[in-house]
Parts: sequence; structure tokens; C-alpha cells
Amino acid sequence: MHDIWNPWHGCRKISEGCAHCYMYYLDKVRNQDGSRIYRTMNFEYPLFRNSNGEFLIKPGEMIRVSMTSDFFLEDADKWRRDAWRMIKERSDVVFFLLTKRAERIPACLPDDWGTGYPNVFLNVTAENQRRADERIPIILSIPAAHRGVMTAPLLGLIKLGKYLGKGKIEQVVAGGENYDGARPVKYEWVESLSSECKENNVRFAFIETGNTFIKDGKVLHYKSKKEQSREAFRLGLENEGLPLHFPLKVKEPDLFGSSWHIPYFDPDECAECGSRIICNGCARCGKCKK
Repeated sequence: MHDIWNPWHGCRKISEGCAHCYMYYLDKVRNQDGSRIYRTMNFEYPLFRNSNGEFLIKPGEMIRVSMTSDFFLEDADKWRRDAWRMIKERSDVVFFLLTKRAERIPACLPDDWGTGYPNVFLNVTAENQRRADERIPIILSIPAAHRGVMTAPLLGLIKLGKYLGKGKIEQVVAGGENYDGARPVKYEWVESLSSECKENNVRFAFIETGNTFIKDGKVLHYKSKKEQSREAFRLGLENEGLPLHFPLKVKEPDLFGSSWHIPYFDPDECAECGSRIICNGCARCGKCKK
């Protein structure tokens, strides 16, 4: 996925996966404080248009929300209602929500949530078995059109079979740790998740090995995320699973005729990418060529 919407920035660490948060690390590099929470200037990004009047986020895209915060963060309660309004208005776009605050979801849903907005992909982070057992039962109990689990940074062996067997989780993503931390990921942990997803016909993506990866007793170090993603792909652990179907529709006729998104994958740079199976396509920004 190449598109991100951060309606607010900053967060508070609440569990083991937060110890070496990439947002805190990058903020520190910029001489900023990751714990300072504020509404961003891109708050209304889903409604932004280009000079031709077309939406910057094209119909049919999947956009990751609050990647530098948490959508269900307590401090964002005053902004979330407007965020939900835009999510509902852009019923032609898939919004990927990821949270470590599963317990807050029920009280933070919009009044007209019903059985779930069809364009919302609700996900929880489960970095270890403890957090999986805390958060996944909550997301399973909440009405939702689409559900997923993110096991990143993967900090230990996690068994998800009892949850995947219920048929409500459509996707599991795994990944290692980067930036300010290098807690290792073991091949056996990823292989176990992959096997459980295959047994239950659930999509599985191993997006990156992280800085430190252990396989066959060897400790491997990968510095660049591009290298990590390539090595994760080459392990062949991904699983297509059942197709994810989002019944997207334009809420009102778009007078400017915004064209629907057609994913593009660079034949060279995207050929061996661990994220490709869950990706929105290449943004053609050229950064990977430099």
C-alpha cells in the first residue's frame, strides 16, 4: 500500500510492541516528541482533490489510517467523529484501521455502524500470545465487515488457529522490528502462522524480516527494509487465502469523474516484495530507483 492518512500524530506506548516504536524513533531524529499528540494539517486528506478536481485518493484504493498514532487513542476522541464522517463519505475507498486499543473500539464506533461499514478493514496488533488473547476476542465480538490481525513486531510464537477457525478473520500480516530496535524474529514463528493461515484459508503476508532474523540456527542481519522485504518474500510463506471483497461505491455522483484505481507494480522493484500480496500498488515516486 502506498497511501497513508494520518489525521492525528503522536501516541502513548501501551504494550511490548511499542518499546521501539518507529514513530518515536523518526520523531526523535527530527527533534520532535512522539508523545505530543496533535491534529495534522492533512486531517481532511480523504477529501483533497488535485487541480483537475479529482480526488487525490482514487476510488478503489486502500488507505492505511493513523500509522503515526492509534485511531482509537483516547486523546483523539474529539477528532474521531469527523474522521468517521469522511470514512463514510468516501465509501469508494477501503480504510485500513489498526489498533492496540481493542478495548476502546466498541465505545468509539459511530452511531450508524450497524454490522460495520463495508469499506472499513478493522485490524488489531498482536505482537505476542498475550496480546493476541487480549485483543482478538474483542475484535471477533464486534460487528465488522472485515477483520484482520497484524503480528508486528513479531516477538514470539503465536498460535491463532482457534481464532482463525471461526471464519471471521480474513488476513494475518507478520513482520520484524526495525529502526530503534532489533528484537529477533525466528523463522519457526512465521512458518507456524503461515501454516495456520493455510489450514484456514486465510490470507497471510510476511512483509519483512526485521533487522534480525534467525533461521536454521543462523542469525541474519538485514539493514535496509527493501532487503528485509525481499528476503521475506523469498521464503515463500505467503498465502493468498480467500479473496477479500469490498463492495465499494460512490456515495454521490462525482462531478469531476475521478478515475478508479488500477494497481501498478514495477516489474523490477515489486517482483520480490513481501508486501505485494496486500499492496495498493506502486506510487511511481521513483525513490526506489535512487
